[in-house]
Amino acid sequence: MTREHFGTSHVPLSPAVRAGDFVFVSGQVPVVDGNIVPGGVGAETRAVLENVKKCLEMAGCTLSDVVKTTVWLRDRDDFAAFNAAYAEFFPTNPPARSTAESRLMIDIAVEIEAVAYKPL
Repeated sequence: MTREHFGTSHVPLSPAVRAGDFVFVSGQVPVVDGNIVPGGVGAETRAVLENVKKCLEMAGCTLSDVVKTTVWLRDRDDFAAFNAAYAEFFPTNPPARSTAESRLMIDIAVEIEAVAYKPL
């Protein structure tokens, strides 16, 4: 199986990797133009999913190709606001998802990784 790597990062990871018919998107954070997006977990979730969308596009995919996401929230009390923002991006047939409360690597409220399936 061949692999393709998409995008660049200032840390040692590929933003997206295609392996056969699957595209794996590294955990995305709510950073735009080098700055953390203000406005709380809802605004952060929207920014994160826009970043996921951009990574998918580099690999020829869209959000509709996503079959699984993994979400880390800094505070489980943010779940309702996160869920409302997340639903905007997956209004029908949402992907499978795991969500956990976790201490994150930078001062943010949410991080999301995704797996997409799109046959070549």
